[in-house]
Amino acid sequence: MKNVRIIACIAMTVLATSAQAEFQRVESEAEFVSAVNGKTLNRMLVELNVTPAGAISGTGAVWDVSGNWTWKDGYFCRRLIWGGDDLGYNCQEVALKGSKIRFTSNKGAGESAEFTLR
Repeated sequence: MKNVRIIACIAMTVLATSAQAEFQRVESEAEFVSAVNGKTLNRMLVELNVTPAGAISGTGAVWDVSGNWTWKDGYFCRRLIWGGDDLGYNCQEVALKGSKIRFTSNKGAGESAEFTLR
């Protein structure tokens, strides 16, 4: 029984690793703009628009979201205001997988948020 558990743990680790590997890092501003232009970023209770001109707008859990972004040294760097609160400036790693886009804070070292592009 112990061997079955070990094999199951290894299989789950391999599956989790391969699922993460499917995301491909966005390396350039042009690639990022191509992915988001004309689309809405959606996740539970959040709907955002990110324009090629550097604006961010939408809603998050019924509160307005606004902000701006630039592409700097391979990262999406943004300042957000959510419901009147300044969430600050943060540079994030961006990765794509099909219609999914993932932002990972602190240049890829922090927490991630995944959105569906529609």
